[in-house]
Amino acid sequence: MSTTERRRGLFLTFEGMDGCGKTTQMRLLAERLRRAGYDVVETVEPGGTAVGQQIRRILLDSTNREICPTAELLLYFASRAQNIEQVILPSLRAGKLVLSDRFTDSTLAYQGAGRRLGEEVVRQLEQIACGGLKPDLTVLLDIDLETSLARARARNLTEPRAGTRMDEQGAEFYQRVREAYRRLAEREPERFVVVDGRGEPEDVAEAVWAALTARLPELHV
Repeated sequence: MSTTERRRGLFLTFEGMDGCGKTTQMRLLAERLRRAGYDVVETVEPGGTAVGQQIRRILLDSTNREICPTAELLLYFASRAQNIEQVILPSLRAGKLVLSDRFTDSTLAYQGAGRRLGEEVVRQLEQIACGGLKPDLTVLLDIDLETSLARARARNLTEPRAGTRMDEQGAEFYQRVREAYRRLAEREPERFVVVDGRGEPEDVAEAVWAALTARLPELHV
């Protein structure tokens, strides 16, 4: 399938460590784009479809401690393949703006680096599950490890049900994740924009908006 056949819309993803604010920032951007008249589709990884939501529950359930890293990796890509087929590609073919809360970069950071499975195996599965689909632009909300852990702890105190299996990893795991994200952004500067996620949500949203309009002038926003 050629790139032209695969999509006519734009595919934007939000990435970053837990607590970086990507979910909030994606929602704020979606609202702003809709006010500007764009047809926006929001999705999430893992999840995005009924099948994906079932996989998400398995992956994030804190009682599923026996899931091995390889099984975890395959489940993430199973959810992604379903999301691409059912939501992302049809929306792009219809000329819509698709915003995704995480995509393959998360798997490279969390499973490839964090779980030490390596980039090669992730790339192999990416070809099978994604068929070459990559975001047009990726917003990486960068925060330091201390901020990430503090925000996750604060969230779990106020929303006990928000805690997930991934929250139980140690500091070294998350340091590998952050370093992997930074390497990805350095290797693909034409696709990544890195925004400091430590500020107030409104200030971060303005930085995201400025980056978007500078990098994607075809949006005419």
